[in-house]
Amino acid sequence: MSLFDKLIGKPLATKEQAKESLTLFSGVPALGLDTLSSTAYGPEAALAILLPLGLAGLHYFSLIMVGVIIVLFTLYLSYQQTIAAYPTGGSAYTVASANLGKRAGVWAAIALLLDYWLNVAVGISAGVGAVVSAFPELGAYRLILCLAVLLILTLLNLRGVRQSGLVLAIPTFAFIVFMSVTFIIGLVKTWHSAGLPNPIVAPPPPPAVTANLSIWLLLGAFANGLTAMTGIEAVSNAVPLFKKPSVKNAQHTMTIIIGTLAVFLLLLAYLAPAYHIVAMDETKPGYQTILSQINAAVVGKNILYYLSMASIFIVLTYSAQTSFISFPRVCRLLAEDSYLPHFFADQGRRLVYSVGIGVLALLSGALLVIFNGIMLKLIPLFAIGAFTAFLFSQVGMALHWLSHKDATNAQLKLLINSIGALITAIALVIIIVAKFKEGGWIILVAASLLALLFSIIHQRYSIVARQVDKSLLLQTDKMTKPIAIVPIAAWDRVAEKAIRFALMIADEVNAVYICTDKEEGEKLKKIWSHKVKIPAKAAGLKAPNLEIIYSPYRRIYQPIIRYIKKMCRSNKDQVIAVIIPQLIEPHWYARLLHNVRDLGLRLFIYLQRDKRIVLISAPWYLS
Repeated sequence: MSLFDKLIGKPLATKEQAKESLTLFSGVPALGLDTLSSTAYGPEAALAILLPLGLAGLHYFSLIMVGVIIVLFTLYLSYQQTIAAYPTGGSAYTVASANLGKRAGVWAAIALLLDYWLNVAVGISAGVGAVVSAFPELGAYRLILCLAVLLILTLLNLRGVRQSGLVLAIPTFAFIVFMSVTFIIGLVKTWHSAGLPNPIVAPPPPPAVTANLSIWLLLGAFANGLTAMTGIEAVSNAVPLFKKPSVKNAQHTMTIIIGTLAVFLLLLAYLAPAYHIVAMDETKPGYQTILSQINAAVVGKNILYYLSMASIFIVLTYSAQTSFISFPRVCRLLAEDSYLPHFFADQGRRLVYSVGIGVLALLSGALLVIFNGIMLKLIPLFAIGAFTAFLFSQVGMALHWLSHKDATNAQLKLLINSIGALITAIALVIIIVAKFKEGGWIILVAASLLALLFSIIHQRYSIVARQVDKSLLLQTDKMTKPIAIVPIAAWDRVAEKAIRFALMIADEVNAVYICTDKEEGEKLKKIWSHKVKIPAKAAGLKAPNLEIIYSPYRRIYQPIIRYIKKMCRSNKDQVIAVIIPQLIEPHWYARLLHNVRDLGLRLFIYLQRDKRIVLISAPWYLS
């Protein structure tokens, strides 16, 4: 087995697609990590905005979390309907395209792509932040750890959706169990102490008050808290990935994911004020995440603490799993509609869309490097894409029920989606206004640039389709043999194979040799006469012509191109077959030593745009 097979896995046949389907057990970790992991960074991002209020900010934190849970529940009801209405995959792109038009669908897809891209960077950086909380001495290696996790996750997803879900099942359920134990112990201690529990490890003291309460401050905290809902659309995007009955399995999976998140957010809203847990500056030494502080305060820094932090690290870093499944699928939909290059729709060796996975990994790596793996620097960019996609999906679903009035409970479903659209729109406006100056404008600019790029690609495919996609009769007139031109560097086995092939397909064969030394040309003439012309005539063939072109300035491409153009002018009714000899090494790493000039020659010939020129490779394989 090759190293590549060991890393990625053996290729899977198309008929093995069913084996890669998700179940309830593998669906929760495969599609729910993004949502579950936001337990860590969503509330922490909200607390970071409330820091200027000191200890008083914790009281408003509880109200903000309740508001976030209300929005979460509304979207849960809406996406349950989306799963049922679009069993082939109800992404915002699909729903918006079907009900609002293709242009709205493209904007929804852009919002999804940006959300998934940022989710990878935020999830990994938050997970590494959990490690740094437990082991502060690793703070200097934050970026290296982030990139290492990204590499592992990329390889894991290239192995296939089912395998990635099974691998992450144990740490995902361990996260749920450990956090549940911590929260339950914290609740019991809080109740027994009349709401004033004594922490085992005291959290850092709240900072001094540096600002007054304002609507603007609360809106900013609410906008940050809404990042806890990113990823909840992932299940509706991936309904076809589930085993049958796929709709029921997808709905049950979403219920478990959203229900767990809502309970955790509610418990955090209660325990953080009780234990006086505040956010800390991520860039300063001694940084502790709020989950690290709660675990230490409730159970102390013992084995349970470190097991909890380990599960938090895995779940947070691998929350990007949702993006690695959904980003390539959105790319596939865009590629099928000719808004992205068509190879984005090709399934790779493990029945996943490998190109989309690779692109996402590269873009996420660049983002981590730019922001040095600091999670809170990425939060202002995060929620805009997610809630834009939510809005397109909710409005699209509302219009869907308007056009399907005869469906069961259509009016109730219309009401649910309409409320969802209204709440999502309000939340999106709050996020944009609150986060615009902090970096939200970057997402708006990036979305506009992507829309322009997709439009250019789509227009180009349309132009190509108009010229190419025509049903034609095979043209049988002027079926004359081509004139063959064979550029050679010497008379050797590689050139001999190309000339022999040229004699099979053409009556006139012209070998072209570029030399800078006239003596070299004379030597080749003698060899050509003895080793090419005489055997050809003996076989009853027209002897190949040798064209020696002297190039005093050592140019290679221009003399060959001029010769090809001359042959085109003098043979206006014939095809010119340019046969390029190639030496092929058995090992990939040795192939860089050969055929570099061939690539340049091909490019220059393509630039001529002459429809009569046909390029043919004549490979000779080195044993």
